[in-house]
Amino acid sequence: MTGRLAGRTALVTGAATGIGRSVADRFAREGARVVYADRDDEGARAAAGATAEGRGRAAVMDIADESSVERAFAELAAAGWSPDVVVANAGVQLFGLDAKAADLELEHWRRTIDVNLTGTFLTVKHAVRSMLHTGGGSIILTGSPTGLNGEGADFTAYSASKAGIHGLARTVAAAYARNGIRVNTVVPAYTETGLVTAITDDPGSRAAIIGRIPLGRAGRPEDVEGAMVFLASDDGAFATGALFAVDGGMTTI
Repeated sequence: MTGRLAGRTALVTGAATGIGRSVADRFAREGARVVYADRDDEGARAAAGATAEGRGRAAVMDIADESSVERAFAELAAAGWSPDVVVANAGVQLFGLDAKAADLELEHWRRTIDVNLTGTFLTVKHAVRSMLHTGGGSIILTGSPTGLNGEGADFTAYSASKAGIHGLARTVAAAYARNGIRVNTVVPAYTETGLVTAITDDPGSRAAIIGRIPLGRAGRPEDVEGAMVFLASDDGAFATGALFAVDGGMTTI
């Protein structure tokens, strides 16, 4: 690794598994101290414990609960771990429950919006509050092709939540650019993690979605690591309010 994040402290939500774990591990390898934030305490501790000694720290954070988010940031500040980089990555996709608009139950809409959109807002809100006291930083949101095009026709709530995240990033970027806080969104393709086993376990569904990716394969968690390192590092110092598609051409061709 290049050590591009040496001297930085990063917090990644949803870091016990999937994209969050992959990005958090890469940040650690690039020299950052990394807070593995997740509502799964045991998973976060296991992930943090697998890093080099002193490089990882676990934080219990339920992003849909503001008191949980606020408490986690306060505890990190007290311990000298206020983050310079925050990746708001945690989210849910309710397979079998999310649906086309006419078929979607309100409770499943609310659950998705509460976690994905409100949870991302709360993460960003308290990241900004922290960074205003520490001189700025980089906030990176995890978006989705479903927030850009018709990929999520059967996932009304998920698609709406991700479109909201894209808008949130632009708004916060504009509001705090003069404070040295950068906000960007990385848009992965369909990425095979534990979140999407309903697709990976269905050969027909998997083939159909991969068939819409020009590079001809599913995304892997490690595919987005490089873009997030760029945005977290000095190399991305002039990037804010932008969408970075790392999707094999899924939304651009």
